[in-house]
Amino acid sequence: MDPKLLDILACPLCKGPLHLASDKSELICKADALAFPVRDGIPVMLETEARTLTTDERLDK
Repeated sequence: MDPKLLDILACPLCKGPLHLASDKSELICKADALAFPVRDGIPVMLETEARTLTTDERLDK
């Protein structure tokens, strides 16, 4: 994913920062504990498509 795009993307719910997962398959919002999928290099920024982070993911374990 283009770093410039990542700099301007924000969580659609809280407008907070997003972080690219280490496997580059999701954008993570720690504030809302959601992971938005990245499909074919395109972030899907829909709440209905996001998954809830597990407790371990929230705590960075």
